[in-house]
Parts: sequence; structure tokens; C-alpha cells
Amino acid sequence: MKLIDLNSDGGIGANSLYVQLGDFHLVIDSGLHPKKSGREAAPDLSPLEGVKLDLIIITHCHLDHIGSLPLLMRRYPDVPVIMTPASRILIERMLHNSVSVMTREREEKGTPDYPLFTRDEVNRGLARMYAQPTGHAKKFSGAKDEIEFILHPAGHIPGAAAVEVIHKHRRLFFTGDVLFNTQRIIPGAKFPSARFDTLVTETTRGATESTPGVTRSTEMIRLVDTINATIQRGGSVLIPVFALGRMQEIMAILHDARKFHKLVDAPIFASGLGMDIADLFDDIAKKTGTVHFTRTILKELGVRKTPRDTVAGKEPGQQGIYVVSAGMLVERTPSYTLAASLAASPKHSICFVGYCDPDTPGGHLLAARSGEPFLFEAANVKVKLRCQVERFELSGHADREELLAYAVQCNPRSIVLTHGDPPARAWFMEQLREKLPNAKVLDPVPLQSYLV
Repeated sequence: MKLIDLNSDGGIGANSLYVQLGDFHLVIDSGLHPKKSGREAAPDLSPLEGVKLDLIIITHCHLDHIGSLPLLMRRYPDVPVIMTPASRILIERMLHNSVSVMTREREEKGTPDYPLFTRDEVNRGLARMYAQPTGHAKKFSGAKDEIEFILHPAGHIPGAAAVEVIHKHRRLFFTGDVLFNTQRIIPGAKFPSARFDTLVTETTRGATESTPGVTRSTEMIRLVDTINATIQRGGSVLIPVFALGRMQEIMAILHDARKFHKLVDAPIFASGLGMDIADLFDDIAKKTGTVHFTRTILKELGVRKTPRDTVAGKEPGQQGIYVVSAGMLVERTPSYTLAASLAASPKHSICFVGYCDPDTPGGHLLAARSGEPFLFEAANVKVKLRCQVERFELSGHADREELLAYAVQCNPRSIVLTHGDPPARAWFMEQLREKLPNAKVLDPVPLQSYLV
């Protein structure tokens, strides 16, 4: 197998892998880097020059995995794109939203390349996007060679899939983004217990140590307790979330807590893309049965639209629980504005419930100390950090020990590390060399070609 990481910065960003098996050529995912703008945010497709691509596979619909898909499809106008049925329902809304965000950034920041593609281009591309149910083998033929592939449920978010590929007598497995634990809205990953020749694994939480006694259940209880204490002292709670998956998971947790009279009576605010996706989850639940989330949850919670009059640096006019994006407090998002409004008062709380890049405003806030000055640069607001800032281990990614155990179980001849920052990959490299001394472990340099 020939493999090239097309994410020019490596790490977690414009996720995209080019894979050649004999004379069969495929690309897995085509994302956008969340911290970059313009063409620099997209994968570098120059290694594909002269390649006759046969197939594109999408693992899931987060923008760091699909955000540049129309660019790849533009270069290869006849190549089919395969994904799960749930992802096929989600992808249209996600890509249209990306056009809206890029158009707004062009107006606000003057980014000349934006939007990288248009709504019409998204609409035209939908005819080439096909749903493939998980657990069903499908064969695809290239000019000379043929592959067989199977999508496997990967947890993480609705529609997320790992990819098993069989070429001649070789078996390869790409985990994609994976969570083995069951969430409120979807089951955990169901991976095959087979031996693979090559394993390509995500490494997101490789630098995160597990805390003894901390489970998903105990963290959900702690989150609800933190919300209750904050509201009872007169404060508001901000829960920054990713619009796809994380917002709906948190709403389901709050719904369960309220149903069993464990959650304080306070208004819940949300709006934007996450609410639209809730409608799509309702559709997915009815059509596929793979999601345990309906609009009834939001109705019974009495979720209100986030007030539009929130001003950075000024406390919000309504006390409540704010479940809003972006999950990492990216500048000029509702969560960023609300964080700048709550940070100065000890009565408020900011609760992080997912992965937070250390270089984002959310990462900076988690690293800051109480009482220190904190600058919300994009809002031109500087405060002394007094609010309660908490991180809850409710990540959509598997613990490193679980992924390590799966790698050992697969006993592959070679292992490729992806989707992780350098410290995370370094942990996996060290552990895999110890646990699987006969395996070739590769942390690929972006844009370099490897025979695996």
C-alpha cells in the first residue's frame, strides 16, 4: 500500500489520506483546517497530480473531514463518494453551512479565497454521493485492480464509520475518529476483531492520561451538579459545543437529568446550526434507527433561542444554561461572545465537554489561572478571570488505552498514526513499539509518500 497524508500540517486539521492499492486509487476524507483560512485551510492535493482517482470515502461529517470535499470533487468530476446513510443525510447541511461561514469570513476578514466553493457546486455534487450501510461489503473496480470495503460503526458522532479495505489477500483498517463508549444519542463503536495487515489509527487523546475512577457516568453527574450549583448562586452556565453531535448529546444528558428531577429549573438556550442538525437527527432516527435523538427532547426541555443582544464583556440579560457553538471558543462565535461576558464574575461557569485545541481561545482559557488577566482579543475585552472553568471528560474520542488495546488485538504488520498532535502520536509510538515490537509503526510526514 502506498499512503500520503495530504494534511500539509499533520496533526488534527485538514484530514485527508491518499491510498494506492495496486492500481486502485482512493482518498479517505477531505477536510478543512479549523485554524486556517483560504486555500491554506484545505489539504494539499499536489501529490495527486496525474493520479486517476477511483473512489472517495468519507468517515464522518465534521468539517475537518469534509470541509474541502467539493474542491476534491471539482478536480475529479466523475469519482463517486461513499459514506454511511446518516452522513449522507447530514453532509448537505454541513457543506451549505460551510459556504455561509466562508462568505461571512470574506466580508469580516477580507479573505480573498472565500468561499472556496458555492452552494450550486454543493448541490451538483450531491448526485455523486452514495449511502453505504455499515456491515455490508461492497466491491469497487479501478482500471485494473479491485477492492472490497466495509464500513463499521465508529461511535464518535452519528454516521461516523471506520473503513475496512480488502485488496487481494491484504486487509487494512482505518479507524477514522472513534469512540467505544455508548453515548446518550448513539451506541459506541463496533469494530471487527480480525487481524489486519495494516492499521491506520487516530491518536487524538494520546497525550491525555486517564483518571482512576472517572467514567462517562460520573462526569455527566459532575456536569449536572456544576450546572445546579452555578444557577443556585445566581450565575449562568456556558457549555461550548460542536454543533454536530456534541450539542445534541448534551441536550440528551440535560433531558435525562430533568426527567429524573436532577436538574435545576432554569431556561436552556441554543440556536444556529446545532438546532438545524437536531431536525436532521430526528430524520435519521426515523429512517435508519441509528440515532436516539428526536425533536421531542428539545421541546420537553423548552429550549429557547440564544438572545441576539449578548454583548462581549457585558453580562447576559437572562440567567440560564447556554449550550452554544463553537466548542473551542473560536473567535466571533456565540460561545466566544458569551465567554467574554461571563469570565469576570465568580458566579458564572464555563464547562468544556469535548476536545479543545491548546492553541484556540478555549485552550487558552483552560490553561489560564483564576485571577489572572485574560484577553478576548477578537472582542477587545480584557478581564480578570474569576468564573469557574471546568473540563469534563465527555470527549467524542476513545481513550488512548482503548485504541492501544485494539491495535494489540489486531496484531498488524504495520501501524500508521493519524489525527493527533505530536505529543499524542509520541505516546502511541512509544507504547506500540513496546507492545508490538515486530510491527512497523509509522508517524507519516505530511505530503511524503510511504510504502506500508
